[in-house]
Amino acid sequence: MEVIKNVGTDDTQSVTLDVANEIFEISGRSLPEDVAVFYEPILDWIDRYSEEATGKTIFNFKLVYFNTASSKMILDILLKLEEMHEAGKDVLVRWHYPEDDEDMEEAGEEYADIVDVPFEQISYSLD
Repeated sequence: MEVIKNVGTDDTQSVTLDVANEIFEISGRSLPEDVAVFYEPILDWIDRYSEEATGKTIFNFKLVYFNTASSKMILDILLKLEEMHEAGKDVLVRWHYPEDDEDMEEAGEEYADIVDVPFEQISYSLD
């Protein structure tokens, strides 16, 4: 399967989707100008991946900020992971957030309440 590796900018997040190295990660700031154009290849990739996933999928979100439009796309990703989980695939979502960022912590908690998929909240220090 092809690898998606987008290096983040001030307005777009870094994305790494790499089956061979078992890296599934979105990090940084998500406020792309056109969220649909930015996220469509990611959602398509997850659809293709879900059909052939065999091992454990640990999907890491390490966002420091996302806008409202991005929040819907993040939910779409989580719903696809939920579908994988419901189909019997081994899926774990890890929501990383800066330890002093209550908004990002709460966003993770809200997503965890919406989707039925194993979910871990992980705080980290910015030091």
